[in-house]
Amino acid sequence: MDRSLHITWYDLPEQYGGAHLDWLHGSFMPRQLQKPGVLWAAHYECEHTPDPVHKILSYADEAVPTGNDYILLFGAATAHAFAPPAPGRSDSSVTDADRAMLAQRRETRINIFTEEACVDGPAAAQRQRGAELGSCIQLGSFNTRSIADEDGLMAWYAHNRLPGLAITPGCVGVRKMVSVAGWAKHGVLYEFTSKAEREKHFRACENADPAMAAWTDSLRRSLIHAPGSANVAYRIWPPVN
Repeated sequence: MDRSLHITWYDLPEQYGGAHLDWLHGSFMPRQLQKPGVLWAAHYECEHTPDPVHKILSYADEAVPTGNDYILLFGAATAHAFAPPAPGRSDSSVTDADRAMLAQRRETRINIFTEEACVDGPAAAQRQRGAELGSCIQLGSFNTRSIADEDGLMAWYAHNRLPGLAITPGCVGVRKMVSVAGWAKHGVLYEFTSKAEREKHFRACENADPAMAAWTDSLRRSLIHAPGSANVAYRIWPPVN
């Protein structure tokens, strides 16, 4: 039902932290959930230890915002739930006070994605009631270097990555997404039951089959990741039980 995601990456200066998060979790996010078509909301704090295999080679030439302190996600049935208002109208769900709080953010980057394909992992049944995403996520956002690389990318997800994660312990699920709006054309969202389970099993999954591991290494050279991608992040709202 939630085949579209609105995702915001941003930095937040330390002096705004507590009050900003109280407003976000206690006021802004609950009000956004009242908008037609918006089904859930989740907020994550990012781990700042970039994966060395995701070296950014040329995104800086395109002035891509570099925010990576937090990731805010909303889910909806379709991307049109996130469409801007029609000309001459305004979004009544965002007040002037909200705009002042949103202005505290730095290096904000937004993508609206729609689902290309998804799989449940072995831990899908462990999803926390009242929380649509796992407590630990890994979120990649990227472009291919050329149109010629698109077929290979689709084949890799169809025959390698999604089938592999579908049997990886600790994996709640994976969504491969394509963009409706935003710099990155491609997105992939992995959910795990915990940081420990991700660290224990994710690399083992990648390296289980030497032929598939070689394919993965080759494919990575055809991608340009957004700043900080792939992000590893931990849910701070809804709270983790």
